Amino acid sequence: MRVRLLDATIDCLVEYGYAGTTTTRVADRAGVTRGAQVHHFPTKADLVTSAIRHLAAKRTEVAMAELDRLRASTDPVGDALQLMWEMHQGPVFSATVELWVASRTDAELRRQMALVEPIATSSLVEFGKALLPEHAAHHEFLHAVYTAMDVVRGILIASWATRDQGELDARWERGRRHLRLLFTTLMAPTA
Repeated sequence: MRVRLLDATIDCLVEYGYAGTTTTRVADRAGVTRGAQVHHFPTKADLVTSAIRHLAAKRTEVAMAELDRLRASTDPVGDALQLMWEMHQGPVFSATVELWVASRTDAELRRQMALVEPIATSSLVEFGKALLPEHAAHHEFLHAVYTAMDVVRGILIASWATRDQGELDARWERGRRHLRLLFTTLMAPTA
């Protein structure tokens, strides 16, 4: 029942936005009673942030399943960046952006998101450390991963204004090329 509620929450966030996502609407979509929903998630903020946490964990599982393939790659940094890009596609990212924007004016949601966001981003950092252990101890590694996430997220959000797939692909290829240079330069051994 919890998983149905979490999946229904993401669907509602994507379809109706944060303001249009009500606990009643989520319960109806999940096929459960409002009482069952309240039992598992007492507030809307609990419900939506739990849904993001749930999907972040699923996203981590997907990434970790790709670890061996990426380790064997001739371009592990470029391929890891591509995986990060692909992981930000679809409803999980759209729902997360809805919550980021809503948390600007909703103090309870902001408090909840402050707890969830580090969990979601740390999973990508841990994946990067597992993939590139020789760079993981470098003092710039964490900053480079966060910069890559910022670039991916910025390109995707900006693309919502035009919805031009060709432009989106071109912007990502440019971004990925520059991020690869960033990683190569920052992670180069110092003399």
